[in-house]
Amino acid sequence: MKKLPLLILPLWSSIVLFGQAPKFSNDFLNVGVGARGMAMGGAVSSSSFSINSGYWNPAGLVHVPVNFQVGAQHAEWFAGIGNYDFVAFGKKLDSEGRSFGSLSLIRMGIDDIPNTLRLRAPDGSIDYDRLSTFSVADYALLVSYGRKLKDGPWALGLNAKVIHRAFGTFASAWGFGIDAGILYRRDRLSFSLMGRDITTTFNAYKFSFSDDEKATLLLTGNDVPVSSVEYTLPKLITGLAYNWRLSNNVGLTTALDIEFSTNGTLAALISSDKFVADPKLGFELDFKQKVYIRFGASNFQTILSDESPGKEEFSVQPSGGLGLKFGKIGLDYALTNIGNTGAGLYSHYFSLNLDF
Repeated sequence: MKKLPLLILPLWSSIVLFGQAPKFSNDFLNVGVGARGMAMGGAVSSSSFSINSGYWNPAGLVHVPVNFQVGAQHAEWFAGIGNYDFVAFGKKLDSEGRSFGSLSLIRMGIDDIPNTLRLRAPDGSIDYDRLSTFSVADYALLVSYGRKLKDGPWALGLNAKVIHRAFGTFASAWGFGIDAGILYRRDRLSFSLMGRDITTTFNAYKFSFSDDEKATLLLTGNDVPVSSVEYTLPKLITGLAYNWRLSNNVGLTTALDIEFSTNGTLAALISSDKFVADPKLGFELDFKQKVYIRFGASNFQTILSDESPGKEEFSVQPSGGLGLKFGKIGLDYALTNIGNTGAGLYSHYFSLNLDF
């Protein structure tokens, strides 16, 4: 039985690592939402003024230009093996338009994973009728609120997020956390501060293996885990954006975000063993605010060269996309490399916004 190839075991190893390495927990919440933000390399914390602001910076919700807005996104990764979806809706909460509330749901999942823990029958034979499938999915519900400070250029925003992780029937986790943002916007200039997981977000895991499944794990040299808690440490994101009017019909938005954290990697462009600063750049060219062309750059790193062992080389993750605005409908597309490990891993993002 030790030689039986159990497809679930690599996945199980990742679950065990989650409980031991809190600095990489809830990583699906670092991807981003909305094709606009993805095309601009994630440098939109100070220039996102749509329903997607619930993720990027809830203070930006106060600049949603309509009373009610709905947004959705879909992306498929690795030839459709993984799915990443986002849906949100929100509305103004007063007649003066000084406050805005929204609900956002994010799901990242891999479905139809073969479960081979019970593939071998009690007599030792392989019985494919015992084969089943399961899903691994991460969910996040964001309850967001943004409010202007009087009639000035300042706005505040807050996220309360509930996180659920499901690993078939084997394990599940629930987590809670809070984000907070500040936004300054006057004329063409905007500046922001966004604190993610400011209270330190936690996930509490519970495992539920049957006796037979535990025996199979032990016979194949794997540990049977116990309940645990993981933590997501706080991050601070600063953002600066400016809108240049190149002509009456053409505008250019340039944006810079810098993410500060204590849980990054030494491969980052600006880093030490206790501090990381990760810059992101974004550009958006618009024609009559109807057609948009976007570019971005993020994930600046110094990595070991594949061609010259022992040497380091500079690496960056590029992105780009298009946007169209038809009355109350906004369509956006982005192409980006989520892993920055090869052209074959470029992913397509599609998102939609509806104004009411």
